[in-house]
Amino acid sequence: MKNVLFRRKNLEELLIKKGDIQLQQSLGAFDLMLLGVGAIVGTGIFILPGTVAAEHAGPGIIFSFIIAAIVCALAAMCYSEFSSSVPVTGSAYTYGYIVFGELVAWLVGWALLLEYGLAVAAVATGWSAYLSALLEGFNIIIPKAISGSFNPADGTYVNIPAIAIIFATAFLLTLGIKESTKFNTIMVFIKVGVILLFIGVGIFYVEPANWQPFTPFGMNGVMSGAALVFFAYLGFDAVSSAAEEVKNPQRNMPIGIIGSLFICTILYVAVSLVLTGMVSYTKLNVSDPVSFVMQIVHQDWVAGVISLGAVVGMMTVILVMSYGGTRLLYAFGRDGLLPKSMYELSKKYKTPVKNTWVFATLVAFCAGFVPLSKLAELVNIGTLIAFTIVSIGVIFLRKNKSIPSNGFKVPFFPILPICSFLLCLFLITQLSVYTWIACGVWFVFGLIFYFAYGKNHSVMNQE
Repeated sequence: MKNVLFRRKNLEELLIKKGDIQLQQSLGAFDLMLLGVGAIVGTGIFILPGTVAAEHAGPGIIFSFIIAAIVCALAAMCYSEFSSSVPVTGSAYTYGYIVFGELVAWLVGWALLLEYGLAVAAVATGWSAYLSALLEGFNIIIPKAISGSFNPADGTYVNIPAIAIIFATAFLLTLGIKESTKFNTIMVFIKVGVILLFIGVGIFYVEPANWQPFTPFGMNGVMSGAALVFFAYLGFDAVSSAAEEVKNPQRNMPIGIIGSLFICTILYVAVSLVLTGMVSYTKLNVSDPVSFVMQIVHQDWVAGVISLGAVVGMMTVILVMSYGGTRLLYAFGRDGLLPKSMYELSKKYKTPVKNTWVFATLVAFCAGFVPLSKLAELVNIGTLIAFTIVSIGVIFLRKNKSIPSNGFKVPFFPILPICSFLLCLFLITQLSVYTWIACGVWFVFGLIFYFAYGKNHSVMNQE
């Protein structure tokens, strides 16, 4: 039984080109960086800096963002070594399969499925709210009954805009990753342009007196702020899902993953500095702090443009997270842990059309009919589980002499991977008991499915 549950994939077999079921290699380093920025910069930059500054860190939130970026950078380097050494789709799931074996890989993949699925559903719900607010400015009113999460007590029954954006994104993904990245590129440039507009206009309204005191809650506040804003960086791991569709992955994957993280850190720090300099941090505990401060200084047109930027920004998050989810299902199907239909590619577009629509349908149901407020933390625990596996997995990866050693290497090995592993474990312990229980229930369902279907249909049985 032990030999079955912990059987490991052979990298050479995964790298063999398989004709009609081979994803096309069409992405460069710049495409990957834009994918990363598209996934990372979403609701976080428009909401988190205000609430975290008001309640935890004050202007010292810039230190919170830098500390969180360092933690993410450690995990990002581990991801970079894996994705350049093992350029195969499936992200942490595939890495776990090669290093630890089938059961661990399935559980990591199951956790990632939770992350991608709930992230798409939650962001689509937020996108719907921002869209409704934006349209109200043009006197276009979407009825409340069809534009909110299921909550009959509050008069909402289905979230039609959220369902619509998920299906629209799925259609785009079926056309091919290159077409999807073209759309993502346009949206990212609009989103970053809006952020730069805020910084460029807001900097003229900065009053240094608002930065006093800089750390009103002390270092404890800065550290608790770091634990919260850490989640503003989630999404860079989805870039590793593109490994099989990247030209020269040994060079381009590390540039894409680490580069996108670096760009986002600069944007977050700059926005936080301007935000806390324009208005006292005590006034920033609002749901739309970036628009809020612009209205205070009577720059209403900028506030309107920022609302548009938030709508655009969340569209790219939905796109990249949906992409990560479909490629994960593709990897599951390839390995026999899910039905083979998840592994079929369209002959015309060379994309997994069936699994894209299956993923979109399930996620759209969650976004349209399930209140997601209590499930949001599950996104975080799914991500952190994957981070811990990838961080410790790098140590075992180095011991495998059959894997090419010409890719990116984590510096100061094995100290940095161990630090990354311990920091991710620490952040997991900061999550609520409810999250642990809900995550446990999800994993029980995953184990039942694996033992009922996956273990017996795995392609490893044939080998």
